[in-house]
Amino acid sequence: MKENVTLGRGAALHLRGIRELHSVTPKFFPVLTLYCVFSAVIPYVTVFFSARILKELATLRRAETLWRWVAAGVFSTGAAAIAKALLYRRYDTLLSDLWGRKETLFIRKMFSLDFSELDKQENHDLRAQIRQNENWSGWGLMRIEEIYTGAVTGVIGLISGAALTVSLFASPVPESGGWLTALNHPVFILVLAAVMVGVSILAGSLSAKATKIWSDFAEEATFGNRLFGHFGFIGQAQKRNVDIRMNNQQNLVHAYWDTNRCFGVSGPIGRAARGKIGVYASLGVCVTALITGFIYVFTCLKALGGAFDVGSVTQYVGAATAMVANIFALTDLVGTIKTNTPYLEKTFEFLDIPNAMYQGSLTTEKRSDRQYEVEFRDVSFKYPGSEIWALRHVSMKFKVGKRLAIVGENGSGKTTFIKLLCRLYDPQEGQILLNGIDIRKYRYDDYMSIFSVVFQDFQLICQPLGNNVAGSMEYDRDRVEKALIDAGFGDRLASMDKGLDTMIYKNLSEDGVDVSGGEAQKIAIARALYKDAPFIILDEPTAALDPIAEAEIYSKFNDIVGDKTAIYISHRLSSCKFCDEIAVFHEGRVIQQGSHDALVADEGGKYYALWHAQAQYYTE
Repeated sequence: MKENVTLGRGAALHLRGIRELHSVTPKFFPVLTLYCVFSAVIPYVTVFFSARILKELATLRRAETLWRWVAAGVFSTGAAAIAKALLYRRYDTLLSDLWGRKETLFIRKMFSLDFSELDKQENHDLRAQIRQNENWSGWGLMRIEEIYTGAVTGVIGLISGAALTVSLFASPVPESGGWLTALNHPVFILVLAAVMVGVSILAGSLSAKATKIWSDFAEEATFGNRLFGHFGFIGQAQKRNVDIRMNNQQNLVHAYWDTNRCFGVSGPIGRAARGKIGVYASLGVCVTALITGFIYVFTCLKALGGAFDVGSVTQYVGAATAMVANIFALTDLVGTIKTNTPYLEKTFEFLDIPNAMYQGSLTTEKRSDRQYEVEFRDVSFKYPGSEIWALRHVSMKFKVGKRLAIVGENGSGKTTFIKLLCRLYDPQEGQILLNGIDIRKYRYDDYMSIFSVVFQDFQLICQPLGNNVAGSMEYDRDRVEKALIDAGFGDRLASMDKGLDTMIYKNLSEDGVDVSGGEAQKIAIARALYKDAPFIILDEPTAALDPIAEAEIYSKFNDIVGDKTAIYISHRLSSCKFCDEIAVFHEGRVIQQGSHDALVADEGGKYYALWHAQAQYYTE
């Protein structure tokens, strides 16, 4: 973690953190503030009334006055205690809620990021590091609650303590007090006050040092947490059970259990707790105890000299001790703020990731005839952080309303081509044109609306079937049902008792249903049909099926896309025979383009070689 963090920098980041947390749970900090006020004031209320009661008992002993003080004390402390208890219940509930709601800050950020940024591994690593820092010791955003509580409680407690303690120094020892009148000298009083404050600050600094040493184990602790997070629960992973048992992998897991001693007594953190951390923390407490004893001696000497009565002794000792504890806590808090600041910097580094893609302003023309023309004009692209061109000098036009197949070996650039077409990335060289206009000039969300894509790694959500297809809570049920039937899911839909309201998967519902891989693919295709975009793209969503089953799905899909432009990506060339045109990709370039018959007739071409390499799987 970064050294020499300034308090100003730390305060600014923590104030921003409070604003961010307040935005997701607006009631939390107002309730917490009230709770802190009552927590800070209650000890002084008790001290104040106890002092009044003792004073009356030690002096005039008036029953009527005594009862008034007792009644007022019981009522005030009781009412404050009840209010504090009620506020605590509300605060504790909101705090539990805040742990979950603060995740929306990260989710919203990820939803708003350009795909090119979201696709970067370093951004996912940064998010994982933030999560690990929270998990091992609560560093980052959730430490702000503790800091805010300490700051508000400490400041109010300090002010309250000073108000009840000021007369300790102002009340003079009378001349009859003899040598004790020396306690009245201003220099003595200033030295005493300075010692009280200085020792309290020293104690807080020692405690803060212990906290800093604990924080320095962040790297070891997060790695230990990662090991535990993976191996500690691996036996509960249903999909791993067969492999673990058949390959006797439980012995490998046990080995990691036995060697991961990060948080154990003999681990580095445990040794530090017995060493430096324990020494600094203990010294902080000891110094505080010494200054408390010093306050007792000073107060009792002034009382012995006749400066005030026994009731005031109770007030001054209680108030001064509490005030010193608050100075100690605030000093410790300064150290905690500085320690937590680098963790917050990581958090805001993620939340401040900029979007670099130009959003455009033109509205995509909504053509009733769906006559969209797309052209790749000398397009080249390489992924961020890579020196290898994923696409190089690609130039081609789409024949609107036709069927285009994109084929090639793994890594030839097929999926990259689709990502550029959908503007998930922008090319480093060349242009992609829609109806003659660079697609970067179109409004980003408007441009993406003309594409329906089913990627090979498509995902369904654990939600009702209809919501999965529509991608919305509200939808046209007739259209969803038609899309499912067109995608070949009609028979399965008819067998579902709840129809479109059937929950997919059992993660969130006991009566949810698990769907097979083929059924999931049909739902994903129905989702593309429901969107009703002029371009439909299938990027190997049926890769898990055999060649015949894939060809049947593609053939059926070809019948229902109507006048839309359809683009198919497949390793299996037999699935794309029906397409009007086939583009063959190799090492990021388009090396052949034409109909199936024309390409297979070119015996020296790549398509011919691919076709005959797969011929044994085809059935006419």
